[in-house]
Amino acid sequence: MATKFHFINNEFIEGSSASTYAVHNPADDTLVGNINLARETEVDAAVSAARAAFESGPWSTMKGAERGVLLNKLADLIQASGDELAKAEAQAMGQPVAANAAVVLPLGVGHFRYIAGWADKIEGQTWPVEDGWWRYTQYEPYGVCAGIGPWNVSLLTFAWKVGTALATGNTVVYKNSEKTPYGVLVLARLVKEAGFPPGVVNIVSGDGVTGSLLAHHMDIDKISFTGSGPSGQKVLEAAAKSNNKKVTLELGGKSPSLVFEDANLDNALVMNSDMFLFNNAQACIAASRLFVQSSIADKFIEGLKARFEGAVQAIGDPSAPTTMQGPLADLKQLERVLGYIEAGKSEGTLAVGGARHGDTGAFVKPTIFLNPSKTGKIYREEIFGPVLVISTFETEEEAIEMANDTSYGLSACVYTGSTSRALRVASKIKAGTIGVNGAFAPDNNTPFGGYKQSGIGRELGKEGLYAYLQAKSVRVNMNV
Repeated sequence: MATKFHFINNEFIEGSSASTYAVHNPADDTLVGNINLARETEVDAAVSAARAAFESGPWSTMKGAERGVLLNKLADLIQASGDELAKAEAQAMGQPVAANAAVVLPLGVGHFRYIAGWADKIEGQTWPVEDGWWRYTQYEPYGVCAGIGPWNVSLLTFAWKVGTALATGNTVVYKNSEKTPYGVLVLARLVKEAGFPPGVVNIVSGDGVTGSLLAHHMDIDKISFTGSGPSGQKVLEAAAKSNNKKVTLELGGKSPSLVFEDANLDNALVMNSDMFLFNNAQACIAASRLFVQSSIADKFIEGLKARFEGAVQAIGDPSAPTTMQGPLADLKQLERVLGYIEAGKSEGTLAVGGARHGDTGAFVKPTIFLNPSKTGKIYREEIFGPVLVISTFETEEEAIEMANDTSYGLSACVYTGSTSRALRVASKIKAGTIGVNGAFAPDNNTPFGGYKQSGIGRELGKEGLYAYLQAKSVRVNMNV
């Protein structure tokens, strides 16, 4: 494991502060390592390096096609380092290596390849001359962009933030999560190996204090944050109080899944169990509020209970290639999830699970609560763990009303055999991403983000690309 935790100007350096964070393997509680947390010295150095690279370094004159070549090279190196990256994530936060290889790595590598193709295709507009004036627009990078990533899918969010910033000509200071620093530090090594000039990509390992320094920094032009709602509000406030830097926020969710009586029930069972439990439901888009039409509720719930009970057999060592259900990220996350489960026992009817699995590690049994109180914590708040709540509905209108009864709006799922109903319901649910007859998964071509308190702005797709560019309008007087 790494012993130097900050990557600045293409060099790994030791931190200047005495602040550290102990990373433990959530599968067996063993110490993985103590990381140094970046403070003002490291943040200022990283921002200065990024600013110099943007203003006067080789990056400042590099063509879009040349940036695309480097991004594709980085994608190749990440692909070849998949085993190393998966092992780092398994040790730090318990993500099964099989899940990383099947989902996280392909999506991350795919995004670098996708965004590389955009690097030389950023275009402006022109308009005919009117009253002697010719007008055009061009899109330019902001400059120094900061990214703050979460711990649940480190490679993926690194790709979204760093890859897109680089494709559009920006330079980057990226803060990894203190819970999962090691995989991102592997990526730092690969950035240098790919040939990116010094200062273009800088990585600081840190906690909330480090993130606050980035959000308040006067020489950062844009910041993109993925994480909890309260932390996102702090980032937004800091950005406004400092230099009004542009902000993209991808925050939490309490996503609904609606199963109608005409749905393919076998498909709906798989999607609301296997896909919900992916990464232990430590995913912002996890559909943790399930609404089932009353006419099929008993049959569907029995089938779902059986699948959740069977999932306990899949719990195991995340480093084993056959494990699909690992531990939660750490003991703190275990304590959080168990706290919600205890609250749920008085807010709903426990149907499956409801306890820690084993005495060692951060394992918890997949859990289902039936008929939760509409004012209860398990119904209202994001748990970020394998806890599903199930309610029933009678009509389509009631299902839509229940789905929208939340302060979040990141994602939703609709299961039905009727195309017209699927389109009608999808149009009425207040969420930024909708899956029809399947759990929603991010797609490089389409924007990703949420309504209401689930965030500001979008990542991915053309909309996510232009979030890292600013428009400049020019009027040329043709009469002189």
